[in-house]
Amino acid sequence: MDYMNGPGRNHLFVPGPVNIPDQVIRAMSRQNEDYRSPAIPALTKTLLEDVKKIFKTTTGTPFLFPTTGTGAWESALTNTLSPGDRIVSFSLGQFSLLWIDQQQRLGFSVDVVESDWGYGADLGALESKLRTDSQHTIKAICIVHNETATGVTNDLHAVRKLLDAYRHPALLLVDGVSSICALDFRMDEWGVDVALTGSQKALSLPTGLGIVCASPKALEAAKTAKSVRVFFDWKDYLKFYKMGTYWPYTPSIQLLYGLRAGLDLLFEEGLDNVIKRHTRLGTATRLAVAAWGLKNCTAKEENFSDTVTAVVVPPYIDSSEIVKHAWKRYNLSLGLGLNKVAGKVFRIGHLGHLNELQLLGCLGGVEMVLKDIGYPVKLGSGVAAAAAYLSNSTPLIPSRI
Repeated sequence: MDYMNGPGRNHLFVPGPVNIPDQVIRAMSRQNEDYRSPAIPALTKTLLEDVKKIFKTTTGTPFLFPTTGTGAWESALTNTLSPGDRIVSFSLGQFSLLWIDQQQRLGFSVDVVESDWGYGADLGALESKLRTDSQHTIKAICIVHNETATGVTNDLHAVRKLLDAYRHPALLLVDGVSSICALDFRMDEWGVDVALTGSQKALSLPTGLGIVCASPKALEAAKTAKSVRVFFDWKDYLKFYKMGTYWPYTPSIQLLYGLRAGLDLLFEEGLDNVIKRHTRLGTATRLAVAAWGLKNCTAKEENFSDTVTAVVVPPYIDSSEIVKHAWKRYNLSLGLGLNKVAGKVFRIGHLGHLNELQLLGCLGGVEMVLKDIGYPVKLGSGVAAAAAYLSNSTPLIPSRI
């Protein structure tokens, strides 16, 4: 049975995978071809140069792995660290927990800094660890830029300022899976040593590309790192970069063409405009949530995410029922609450190839779902609050001016 079959289209508002632009779908609709021909290296060369722009780096070296964000995590760790190395890693949601689990299973010594879910990284605890680490036993700081389980965005610049203040040489490794191409991210300016993202998030592609970017300092660390790596080894890629063939194994041809189309769309809109658009969508969603009389899972305004909003429901409501009902009755896909917030929150993803009217449709659907399950929402209240803001803040489409 095709569960997606229904009138109209599925309204996909999970925080990834996201809507795929028609231009990307058309670009990927092609036959396989020989990746050893001159065409694919030529395409790959342009992709590697343009991928650096989304990280805002001129000195970083990018790698395109046929994997997910989980594989990109592993690549970042195993290429820069050795078994037993001490890591400081922040636990503040489901995806930071999963990365910590990977770090531990790979044999690193992980200092876990805990925060209540809904709060940002505890930088006071980090400062204390840096202050007492005169021997520089800490080899890396690992942080999730945008924790999609709770809708929390962390201040990377503040982390870099702490490292600089204590003249600490630890590497800064950043999960930017749900932030890069949607939130402000500045690899060079913030001194990020390894950043990574996944194709299914703000790049608006299918799942299947893990994109990693390494600073010169990280590449230097890779020369002496003793962790076992094969599939994710940067050294193999660098060897083929020098040869001009770029690929140590068979790439996904279709995803490469999709990435080319996706990057072209982002650059046409302008990365700064893309970030501003996500700010509008995030703000509009939060205004709607407030109009419904519900609370944001994110405790402090400074940590509000512009790519996902986790909405806290009253104790008498199971948030998973909201997600199930939305899908069954209205063909609307929302994000479940995960782990510690399972049953307590539902999530509205607002990232990727998405505009204001699409978001308003989602918010209208959420209102109908809330009413259906017995929450006393005034229909139109959230939509009105969001629309009032968007009508005053949405600019003309850049390509149509």
